[in-house]
Amino acid sequence: MFAGRCGSNLLRSRLSSFSTTTSSSLLPSSTNILALTCRNYAFEATSQQKPSEVNQALQRATSLFKTYKPITPGIRHLKRPLNPHIYAGRPLRQLTVPLRRNGGRNNHGRITVRSRGGGHKRRIRLVDFMRTEPGVHDVVRIEYDPGRSAHIALLKNRNSNASGMKAWSYIVAPEGLRAGMVVESFRNGIPDGLVPGFKDSTAIRGKALEASGVDEGSTSSSLALGLLRSLTLKIGNVLPLRLIPTGTMIHNISLKPEGRALLVRSAGTFAQVIAHEESGRYSQIRLQSGEVRKVLQDCCATIGKVSNPLWKNRNLGKAGRSRWLGRRPHVRGMAMNRCDHPHGGGRGKSKGNKDPRSVWGWLTKGKRTRKPGPKGPKNSNKMVVRERPRGKEKRA
Repeated sequence: MFAGRCGSNLLRSRLSSFSTTTSSSLLPSSTNILALTCRNYAFEATSQQKPSEVNQALQRATSLFKTYKPITPGIRHLKRPLNPHIYAGRPLRQLTVPLRRNGGRNNHGRITVRSRGGGHKRRIRLVDFMRTEPGVHDVVRIEYDPGRSAHIALLKNRNSNASGMKAWSYIVAPEGLRAGMVVESFRNGIPDGLVPGFKDSTAIRGKALEASGVDEGSTSSSLALGLLRSLTLKIGNVLPLRLIPTGTMIHNISLKPEGRALLVRSAGTFAQVIAHEESGRYSQIRLQSGEVRKVLQDCCATIGKVSNPLWKNRNLGKAGRSRWLGRRPHVRGMAMNRCDHPHGGGRGKSKGNKDPRSVWGWLTKGKRTRKPGPKGPKNSNKMVVRERPRGKEKRA
C-alpha cells in the first residue's frame, strides 16, 4: 500500500513537472510516462555488457542470451538462449504420448539411477527418426521439446493422400531451419527424372559417383553432378552416405541401412564425412567427440548440424529449476559416512588419500571401465578407425 501510494505520488509529480515546464502540445502520452516510471524486470543481453571470449572471437553484434535484473536471487544468474522463432503454443496432440516415469527404479522397485524423481509433467513428442516417407514436406513451425536439448520441427506432407502419422511428423530441427522452408527425404535413393541424365543406383558409391550413373549423351558428368548436389544437399534433407560428398556436416546418423537414426542428436552437435573408402562399402565419419569410425554407405544421415547450439551455455539460476527437470539433489561422497561411500568417514573434509571411486567402489576420473578387444565384447571396436582424444592429446 505504501509502495502504491508512493508510485501514484511520483506519477503525479512527474505530470505536474511536465505541465509546468512544457506546453500542452509537447506533453507526452500517459503510456510514455508509464514506460519511463515503471521498472523493466527483464531485458536482453546487449553488446554494451561485458562480452565473453567466445563473443569477442566471433565478433557478435547481436545479443545471444536473455538475462534478468536480479530482483530475486533465483533470477540473478538465470541465462536463457534467445530463440524468437520458437512456436509459443502447444504441440500437436496426436504426435504426443504421456510420459510415465519411475524415478530411476527398475521393475523390482529398486533405485538403479540415483538423483532422479519428481519434476514437471511431460508429454513425449513422437519424433520421426526413420524419414521413410518420400516427397516434399513443408516446415510448419519450430517447437520446443522438453524431452531433448534440440528443437523439433513440425512437417506437413504435400501428398494429399497421406493421413495420420504420414501427413504430420516431427523431426529434430537442424540449425537454420525455419517455418516455411521445405525438406525432403531421399532415403530410398534419388528418384528418376530429378536430374536429367542421372540414374541412381546402389552400385554408385562414394568416389565412383563422379564417373558413374551419368548419361553422357544428354549432359556432361560435372554438370549433372553439380545439379544433383544443389537439389539434394540442403539442410534437413536425408541422404544415404554414398551420395554425401566429403566435408559435409551431418547429423542423425543411422548404423543400419534400414534402422533409425542413433548418432549425433544432441543440441549443437554435428559429424563430418571424412572419406569414402575405395571398396565402396564404408565411409569414415568424424563424430563430435573426435572419434573417427566407419559407417556403411547405405546408412542415411541428415544434412546440417543440430539446432539450439547455445543450450550448453544456459544457466538455470536456482536449484528449484533442477527439481522442475526431475533432478534431485546429489550428495557428495565425502559428506557421507564410511558405510555409505568409499570417500566417507574420517575427521574433517578428507577422503583419506583414496583413489576417486563411485558409490559402488568403481574407479572413476580417468580409469577406463570399458574393455574393448579380447577382454571385452567381441568386435566392439571393429568400426573405430581412430579413438577420441584423451588426456594430453585432448588438452592440446
